[in-house]
Amino acid sequence: MAGVSVQAFRRQGRRFGAGLVCSEMVSCAGLHHGSERTLGYLRLASDERPLAVQIFGSEPALMAEAAVLVEAAGADIVDINFGCPVRKVTKTGAGAMLLEDAERACRIVDAVASAVEVPVSVKLRRGLENGSRACLDVGPRLVDAGASSLTLHPRSARQMYSGRADHALTAELVERVAVPVVASGDVTSRAEAERVLETTGAAAVMVGRAAQGNPWVLREVLLGGDEQPSAAEVAAELVHFVRETARELGERRATGFLKKFYGWYLGRGRFPKPFAQELVRLGSTEAVAARLLAAAPGADELAGRLEDEAAARGATDTTLELPVSAYGGG
Repeated sequence: MAGVSVQAFRRQGRRFGAGLVCSEMVSCAGLHHGSERTLGYLRLASDERPLAVQIFGSEPALMAEAAVLVEAAGADIVDINFGCPVRKVTKTGAGAMLLEDAERACRIVDAVASAVEVPVSVKLRRGLENGSRACLDVGPRLVDAGASSLTLHPRSARQMYSGRADHALTAELVERVAVPVVASGDVTSRAEAERVLETTGAAAVMVGRAAQGNPWVLREVLLGGDEQPSAAEVAAELVHFVRETARELGERRATGFLKKFYGWYLGRGRFPKPFAQELVRLGSTEAVAARLLAAAPGADELAGRLEDEAAARGATDTTLELPVSAYGGG
């Protein structure tokens, strides 16, 4: 998820039980041109693994070049984005636009699969327009071109995130390919995950937006139960996330980046609504952390425990054997 799935988010997902986490989508053009910010997306750490790194673009040669860098950085899977509906991506012929250009999509998958030893997966939407069934035509051809698995979010690009994901389409795709299919879209509880798996035959489910500010949903999907986190647990988890993000992105970038997360964490009736806006107005990440710890008795001890556990896992050590002179603050 662009603008969300930073390293701190991925590490958190692994701690809460996710079997696989995925990076933000990475521009193959940015990697080709040596963009420092784009290369920074390839800061990978051992405690994130298994990890997929998602790349996007429309030129097979550049996508293959990007895949080689991704593999060298330590990714366990190279994931190709053929699903992004955002205009600034689709106008370049990338993302969901490739569902309408099956020949080019297949050339991209073939080029990437031929360039790397790790598995190649592809993320799809149903197509560009509402009611499209393009994924059912393109999906099997991508497998023939070298895709080891497919992930389907059965909304159209036009839908963005409105309406409901049509998992009847996921079931049809499962029947048409001989590789694992991951079901994505509207998986917000264990009951929904079980329903999707049972009705589609998918190999796994992917949780995305439901985990924004709510990593506890991952535990609920895996184990069941509806126990909600305490105020201290929420505050401690957010403090840890804030501090990890500041180490990763640097203080200046992190201060702005984190603002959307405050509402995600503190909503759902967990804290009074004005509290998130109070945090947004604070000028530093440590000021945010201090305010959170003051607001929830017991959070200080829990946050300290999270830091100690991260240190014990070696979570502060990243591996990046790439030509990046300086990136962020971590």
